[in-house]
Amino acid sequence: MPSDPLVAQHVLEFPGGYTRTTGPVIGRFLTELRAGRVVGVRTAQGRVLVPPLEYDPDTGDAVTDEYVEVGPAGTVTASAWVHEPRPGHPLDRPFGWALIKLDGADTALVHAVDAGNSKALRPGTRVWPIWKDARTGHITDISHFAPEVSKIVSPVRAEYRLQAGGALRTFLDGVKRGVFLGARCDACAKVYVPYRMSCPQCGGVLGETVRVSDTGTITTFAINNLPDPRAPEVPFVSAYILLDGADVPMIALVGGVPVHEVRQGMRVRAEWLPESERTLSMANVRWFAPTGEPDAELS
Repeated sequence: MPSDPLVAQHVLEFPGGYTRTTGPVIGRFLTELRAGRVVGVRTAQGRVLVPPLEYDPDTGDAVTDEYVEVGPAGTVTASAWVHEPRPGHPLDRPFGWALIKLDGADTALVHAVDAGNSKALRPGTRVWPIWKDARTGHITDISHFAPEVSKIVSPVRAEYRLQAGGALRTFLDGVKRGVFLGARCDACAKVYVPYRMSCPQCGGVLGETVRVSDTGTITTFAINNLPDPRAPEVPFVSAYILLDGADVPMIALVGGVPVHEVRQGMRVRAEWLPESERTLSMANVRWFAPTGEPDAELS
């Protein structure tokens, strides 16, 4: 691209850098930075200025010769986020410029904060200095500030095996054969499906094994819009189905019918996998589909 003839490029540079004296107050501040400490200076009114100044900005009076170590931690009072750092910036990744009021100071200094994202840099955020290993007596001896540690990530992994108990094995063995097995309570005579060993209502022993029908009635249902590998499509219906001969419903998928047509009282039948494909799993039942019978009345 041709250069604009009306634009002149100039460079202002001090070879070797611009040298100036610091004076006793700023000099003390920079010397302390080189030693890994931050100090402020106390005013005649008792305030601690950080960075230190030679004169109180409120009154114009000279400060005292009392230096006070502050920090090292501090609190962010305001910030501005830098999404795209420039070559001269202290960090090569997004960071924030922040006003930081160090503990023990009455004024705030400006420095970079490596917070990761702007949401992590809000007023009130506690930050700590990250010091450079090699320090020269410059504000950049503090490489940057970082939020104090408020959470850690710990790897969590547990290996374990679940072994089906006798009741579940009995039920799944029936499902593999294409039947639903329940158990009748000796005390209250209720039939529970899936098969179990004791009555959850009265605590009685479920002594009699009962084979119930693979047809039943939908007692309640939910339309699901999140994918499920077992479902025929999305959206799909999961329902509580009271099998004929049982006294408690069990949950299963409903298929073979548009979801908006599923209703309480609908009569359904289990759709079984071919016998050669069955295992000890409820996956042997694809889903329950409508039988075409009139709806049942629910009590």
